[in-house]
Amino acid sequence: MNFAIILSGGAGSRLKGIDLPKQYYKVCGRTILSYCMESIGRSGDLDAYVVVAAEEWRGTILQEMQEVFSETSFVRKKFQGFASPGENRQLSVLSGLYALQGRAEETDIVLVQDAARPLTSAGLIGRCIEAAKGAGGAMPVLKMKDTVYYSADGTRIDSLLERDKILAGQAPEAFAFGLYLKANECLAKEEMLAVCGSSEPAVKAGIPVALVDGEEENFKITTAEDLRRFENIMEEA
Repeated sequence: MNFAIILSGGAGSRLKGIDLPKQYYKVCGRTILSYCMESIGRSGDLDAYVVVAAEEWRGTILQEMQEVFSETSFVRKKFQGFASPGENRQLSVLSGLYALQGRAEETDIVLVQDAARPLTSAGLIGRCIEAAKGAGGAMPVLKMKDTVYYSADGTRIDSLLERDKILAGQAPEAFAFGLYLKANECLAKEEMLAVCGSSEPAVKAGIPVALVDGEEENFKITTAEDLRRFENIMEEA
């Protein structure tokens, strides 16, 4: 079986101009999270998912699920409950992994998804899962189009980087459940707090992480410009 963890516990502090976590901001009458849940629920490659969300938002999520999706919708049928957020993103991932214990087998695949990525395609989800089955882990990436430089202090250029070897990582990332759980449990709390991406524990544990072609449309809503882009896409749909 294939499972997903949707990370919806963040405060969205980098998105200015709204007074609530960005994943709960409504676009065309629905929260951004609901679009993410829809992409997960509609994927024929995923069997079940959990949502990592703070207690104060769970009632809102459940109510919207009832209002937006029918009782027979896969968004509701595949939903397996909540997990509590951790101190940072990776500790929230670990919380989601623990929520799946007893349901997921060692060799099952678990997908880690950001609630603020509402336009992930079913094709990308499927490619990540298939790649993870073969390698142990998988991550979608985009090649850099612009020239890339390194600056130690952010005020001047120190060196030119090889653009062909620089990749921008996306989510969802996919992993073999048992291997990935152990990779996270092997890290001390201080190490977990320093993790910047979901694949980092896997790489540290020696789990091969295959690269999958990402999609430009699979952007994460981080800035006000990202939000306007998503609003325009949905208004034109």
